[in-house]
Amino acid sequence: MASTRTLTKSALSALRSSRAAKLSLSQSGSLLHRSRAARAVSTFTSPLCSSSCTRVFDGIAENDVVSVKLSLASGGGFARKFHSSTPLQSSAASSASQANQNEFTDMAWEGIVGAVDAARVSNQQVVESEHLMKALLEQKDGLARRIFTKAGLDNSSVLQATDDFISQQPKVTGSTSGPIIGSHLGSILDNARKSKKQMGDDFVSVEHLLMAFHSDKRFGQDLFKNLELTEIKLKDAITDIRGNQKVTNKKPEEKYEALNKYGNDLTELARRGKLDPVIGRDDEIRRCIQILSRRTKNNPVIIGEPGVGKTAIAEGLAQRIMRGDVPEPLLNRKLISLDMGSLVAGTCYRGDFEERMKAVLKEVTASNGQIILFIDEIHTVVGAGGTGAMDAANLLKPMLGRGELRCIGATTLNEYRKYIEKDPALERRFQQVFCGQPSVEDTISILRGLRERYELHHGVKISDSSLVSAAVLADRYITERFLPDKAIDLVDEAAAKLKMEITSKPTELDEVDRAILKWEMEKLSLKNDTDKASKERSSKLENDLTALKQKQKELNEQWSREKDLMTRIRSFKEEIDRVNLEMEAAEREYDLNRAAELKYGTLMSLQRQLEEAEKNLANFRESGQSLLREEVTELDIAEVVSKWTGIPLSNLQQSERDKLVMLEEVLHKRVIGQDIAVKSVADAIRRSRAGLSDPNRPIASFMFMGPTGVGKTELAKALAGYLFNTENALVRIDMSEYMEKHAVSRLVGAPPGYVGYEEGGQLTEVIRRRPYSVVLFDEIEKAHHDVFNILLQLLDDGRITDSQGRTVSFTNCVVIMTSNIGSHHILETLRNTQDSKDAIYEIMKRQVVELARQTFRPEFMNRIDEYIVFQPLDHKEISKIVEIQLRRVQDRLKQKKINLHYTEGAVELLGTLGFDPNFGARPVKRVIQQLIENELAIGVLRGDFKEEDSIIVDVDESPSAKDLPPNKKLCVKKLERASLMDAMVAND
Repeated sequence: MASTRTLTKSALSALRSSRAAKLSLSQSGSLLHRSRAARAVSTFTSPLCSSSCTRVFDGIAENDVVSVKLSLASGGGFARKFHSSTPLQSSAASSASQANQNEFTDMAWEGIVGAVDAARVSNQQVVESEHLMKALLEQKDGLARRIFTKAGLDNSSVLQATDDFISQQPKVTGSTSGPIIGSHLGSILDNARKSKKQMGDDFVSVEHLLMAFHSDKRFGQDLFKNLELTEIKLKDAITDIRGNQKVTNKKPEEKYEALNKYGNDLTELARRGKLDPVIGRDDEIRRCIQILSRRTKNNPVIIGEPGVGKTAIAEGLAQRIMRGDVPEPLLNRKLISLDMGSLVAGTCYRGDFEERMKAVLKEVTASNGQIILFIDEIHTVVGAGGTGAMDAANLLKPMLGRGELRCIGATTLNEYRKYIEKDPALERRFQQVFCGQPSVEDTISILRGLRERYELHHGVKISDSSLVSAAVLADRYITERFLPDKAIDLVDEAAAKLKMEITSKPTELDEVDRAILKWEMEKLSLKNDTDKASKERSSKLENDLTALKQKQKELNEQWSREKDLMTRIRSFKEEIDRVNLEMEAAEREYDLNRAAELKYGTLMSLQRQLEEAEKNLANFRESGQSLLREEVTELDIAEVVSKWTGIPLSNLQQSERDKLVMLEEVLHKRVIGQDIAVKSVADAIRRSRAGLSDPNRPIASFMFMGPTGVGKTELAKALAGYLFNTENALVRIDMSEYMEKHAVSRLVGAPPGYVGYEEGGQLTEVIRRRPYSVVLFDEIEKAHHDVFNILLQLLDDGRITDSQGRTVSFTNCVVIMTSNIGSHHILETLRNTQDSKDAIYEIMKRQVVELARQTFRPEFMNRIDEYIVFQPLDHKEISKIVEIQLRRVQDRLKQKKINLHYTEGAVELLGTLGFDPNFGARPVKRVIQQLIENELAIGVLRGDFKEEDSIIVDVDESPSAKDLPPNKKLCVKKLERASLMDAMVAND
């Protein structure tokens, strides 16, 4: 059943005169088709359709109305799919021609579907050529837009002209049967089919439809005439995009301009000034040019570590090609970087990737040597897009060997070994160019060449001293990365940090804003108070707020003016950079008049304006009104290094220098006695912080030897606490866990094939992530002797290679080994002499070191910087340790808001009870725990000791306690406030 249709008289007469056609009109006006002629045509159109439309019904010509309906249904390759209820015919004499989706490419069919949508949106029932043009132009990344752009047209202008034409056509309102195809659009489809046959294609594509518009008398001819787009010009644009490609599948556009789609023209980027200058790689670039000039196997592959500048070599070659600074075989060539990721993306079906790759290679071959490919991370071509034995590498091999394709590759040494060397047939087609890490001096030159680009990008100035600092600090402290990449990153991040400060509110202004907010809230709270004090305070706040708001206004004006001056300077620099690029382009094209005009006119004028703006900014800052800082300094670089590595470089100011000079005093606050050991450690740290230590070895390596409990481990903790403000920075390896031979792998990681291989070593992984650490090998004599083989390389060269082949640097570590070897010799020597400990220190040290030489191998002992013998603690030193331990108990009680005091007598008694030369300071902890902490715990739980209470640790000297043992004389009691000052003898 069809909806109501209006018939012309001629159509009604023709139908009535035909015996085969029987038409019954219902009261509702609907038509019921029962005859063969009625079944041939599903519907008749309204008189809006052109009278030139032609249909044939069993030999009866209907010249007034064409009635071909194009309906939409879901399914097929699109969300909506065409199907025609009858075959489309261009004329009575022509053969039937049906609009079948299978004969169109996906993009062309999408355009036809879009034309129907365009007609529906415009309230027009007949779909004509203008709707098809609109649909083709509105396709995202559509081929029609690319063709018009190649022909020199503005797509927005073409679309506007099409919309204007559509808006002038009649519209239909109310209920209709849906859009129908017009005769002019049918003619375009027929002509597109003819173009397809002439060009030898298998499917009707967008370019065929566009060529058919030249024969469209309704819209296409006038449009192209107004746009001055001739048929020859259109064909040339299509040829430029298609090249030699044929339409052999539903998505031929993927093969058109494949290099533009999947690659970047480095020579064009160099011409536009988008590439950074390349400094210090002339030898590598000349080597690449030499290889590219060969007849066959003219394919260099640049091999080097990540970040050394492999890609920069290709960019440098592109810049030399752009300047003409290359031999004759490379003049006017294009260097195009191929993006393998884009090439593989979306190739979900077998053969898709191969078609894309072949299209790229076909374009390169068709250029007759004018195009040179650059494939970064060239190891990705091995296996790329492979659905079997065929991958990108195998597609490249024939052309690489014959010299038809010149290709530059870049990859790291590990990936080259892993992927390229395993395929000898691919490897032999490439010639290796090794790219090493530049020296610190070369890195400084590279940074100086890049400085202008980074200054222009960030809008800041970068001092030369900061560039030198970036290269030196990156080389010294960032050991897991390579120059110049890590130095460039330091400068970039420091400049970004300064730019963030410039664009943010200055600290001085922010403090004023917060003060105003605070006083406004206080003023609001006093508003309803009527007492005299509140009124006086409110009045004072009003006056202070007035003055503060005036200051806020002045600061805002200063900040705004300074930002404007800096923005103006940056805009002048950007304009000068643009003019320089334009001037270079004019010189390359030998447009000397334009070059002279830019050089002696525009450029000089901009430079004068820049000088004036910089002078104004300097005068503004000299007046003392500056709120911003615009220059990156050495301190900025040091702060970035400190954040990356945890190395406290940014604090090396005068207060830090004084602290380093008096480092012994800092360490002695925690380590009692052991003056020689503390001084040796302090000297090593000072050498490192002053930059005088050997950069290829650890900061220092010590072996601490002595009895248990004398401060060996405590000194290591104190050192870590000083360097990092936390003891957690101490990497402690308990060597009693490495007594078995197989336990060695736990330090550097399990070998391949074993459980835990991917996790890395317990030592190497920690140092990789925190390269500036204190590494403590506790009780080294308990380790298996194979562990010492691992430590040989660490102590001598400052590095270890882990199980995954990564080199971990220990050059920023302090290595400390503790041992109890010779403890009995030390104790016996002290018992058998009346001399002081310092007087017999050298004798004890010789005895202990000699015993250590009998225990450890000579090559291990020879790599240790210094052997330090810790002496037993005497009674006086034990008393100092008692005070340190009591202060720690005080700190824990302060968290409960309870104050702890102690007397000198209590300290002396605890020292006596905790003194044992054989066990050092550890008995002190046990005594304090048993006699003080236990009593405190009972008192807190009973409620005897509460918040804000004061507790004193004292010795009971009453007559009743005279006969008690020493450990019973110590008392812990609550102190009354009245007698607080009188009873407290020693506190701090």
